This record gives sequence, structure tokens and C-alpha cells, in this order.
Amino acid sequence: MLVIPAIDIRDGRCVRLHQGSYDEETVYFDNPVKMAKLWRVQNAQTLHVVDLDAARGEGAHNRAVIGSVCEALDIPVQLGGGIRSMEQIEAALDMGVYRVILGTAAVRTPSLVADAVDAFGPQRVVVGLDARDGEVRVQGWTEGSGLDAVAFAKDMEQQGVRRFIYTDISRDGTLDGPNIAAYRTLGRQLSSAKITASGGVGEHSDLLDVQTLEPYGVDSVIVGTALYENRFPCQQFWAWQDPEQVDLDAFSTAALREDSSPPHSPEAD
Repeated sequence: MLVIPAIDIRDGRCVRLHQGSYDEETVYFDNPVKMAKLWRVQNAQTLHVVDLDAARGEGAHNRAVIGSVCEALDIPVQLGGGIRSMEQIEAALDMGVYRVILGTAAVRTPSLVADAVDAFGPQRVVVGLDARDGEVRVQGWTEGSGLDAVAFAKDMEQQGVRRFIYTDISRDGTLDGPNIAAYRTLGRQLSSAKITASGGVGEHSDLLDVQTLEPYGVDSVIVGTALYENRFPCQQFWAWQDPEQVDLDAFSTAALREDSSPPHSPEAD
């Protein structure tokens, strides 16, 4: 089970939201590039980045720092937030992002998904399922869509989508545990697409619970707040308590394999 650290960026800073509420924001780090390198030092194999400002349609002014994150790392970076056209997809890929996540655009312009998958491949374009009470939410989770998450995912799979990032908004940032039942339900309805779980992981036992979902196509999990809050004992080895003293250019000795692509890279899926 691949654990993917999350970096949500708002106003150029690393933040976490509670249940998707922009009014309940915690700022954890002022420099996303340093934060990304810290996760890499802790042996991250892939990084999940969300541009929260762009997700709400407030511009993409975090794109420059996201490009710097891609340049600083030797691992794949996937990006979501405000990507709603072929031009924006291409721009993200050109700046070093290896995979783009379509959320609002997939709901409002389903044909874009099929066109993007055809142009860039199913490994480079995935759909973000952000749901509350089973309903897909859009516009940075601020608006309902009226669409059932499972039915929408089945339609997107027919459009060629081969990976979903499924976030239960009610669990996101709560540390209360992932919605195992929701992931199992979705996995049973999909034919070939894989699922990345997101939302609610608070401790090591939650990762073990997610691991039981592998028969349902869940092969990875995004973790945000729990990592920032140092909820895993292994983090004690990485001097998280004093991040300014960590050598951010000395990446983990658990090096990436040189003879194959990184986990969940375009060539590995």
C-alpha cells in the first residue's frame, strides 16, 4: 500500500482544512518546497499537491511554487485544483507534474475527460471523486453537483479513466479514520480502475484498515494531517520536531530503483 503525503497550498502556504471548510484552516508550513523536500527525506515515493486557491476559481497563483516543488524532487508529483481545460492540463504537465487530477471539470465537462485521456493517456489524467454523503462536490468542495459518486465513477470509467482519488470530505482532516465502507462499495462497482483513498487517516491502524481494501482495487492512500501532526512513531527518527535542522537535500537512503519507474508513475500503472 503506497502512502502518499499531501500538500495543500493556499496563499502560498501549506495548510490543512477540516472537512473541506476554508474557514477551518491550519497553517503548518510557510514554504511548500521545503515541506515537499521534508516528505521526500522521510522517504515519500509520490507527492499529492492541491492548489486550493485554484480549486475555488480564485486564480492559479500557486502554480509557480508548485513548479518549484516538481523541480526540487526526484519523485512524481500529482496535482489537483483548478485544472479545467486541455490547455491547463498541458501547462501542468509541461511544468513537471506527472499526473493531473480532474474534479470540477470532470463533472461539468465530461467530454474533457475523454479528450484528455485520449491525448495524454490514462496514466497522466485521473479523476478526483470528492464526496459528502455520497454526493460529488465541486468548486473546491464548496458546491454540490447532484451526482452520486459511484454512478459518476462508473460513467468516468467508461470514458477511459483508470484511477480515482476518492476523498470522503466528512472525514478529511478529522483524523477519525477513513470511510472503509465507501471505498469497498466503489471498488465493487468498478471493472478495472484503481482507487487512491483519501480522508480520515489518523494513525497506523487506519493504514492497516485501508490495506484490507486491496481486493477492491485500493492500492494507495493519501495522508495529510496525521503526518503534519506527527501521529506515526516512525516519524520520530526524522527529527520532525525541529524541521529547520533537517538536511533537506539528503533524501532517504531508501533510494528509488533506477531500473524501473517510480511507483504510480505513468509507466508503472
